[in-house]
Amino acid sequence: MTRILGIDPGSQITGYGVIDMDGNHAKHVAHGAIRINKKELPDKLRTIFEEITKIVLEYEPDEMSIEKVFMHRNADSALKLGQARGSAITACIIRDMKVYEYTANQVKQSTVGKGHAAKQQVQHMVKILLCLKEIPQADAGDALAIALCHGHSREGILRMAAGVKGVSRGRLK
Repeated sequence: MTRILGIDPGSQITGYGVIDMDGNHAKHVAHGAIRINKKELPDKLRTIFEEITKIVLEYEPDEMSIEKVFMHRNADSALKLGQARGSAITACIIRDMKVYEYTANQVKQSTVGKGHAAKQQVQHMVKILLCLKEIPQADAGDALAIALCHGHSREGILRMAAGVKGVSRGRLK
């Protein structure tokens, strides 16, 4: 079994989701949203780093998945998003956790079956796939979708890795 932390980064709200994957079976562990109430960007980045660190220490994930930055219409927003991603990634890699990145279209394709699915479709499928009682808050739902995308993609990654460098008991080396 592999525990996966999914992150939907943002400079105002960063969503997180934790799932356990056993083969193709996903089990919900936790999810939530980190609300960043700071005004200055360095303070926001510190909050993201500290809160992701707490989540990593509490749930002890094996791998982390995060959404890739896409170009916003506003370059300043894209830069802030990239810095938020960097804070979240750093909180994981300093604990030697593998980090995997997925585009929004890859996440939608993996959860809904269509790369251009509506946000509501993704959230509905997250609820169904993880047997949740209700649809999670938007950012947390996106983070769970990112974790599911990696959970479903990692089987293919494992098969490819087996041909290249070997695999040890269902875990990437």
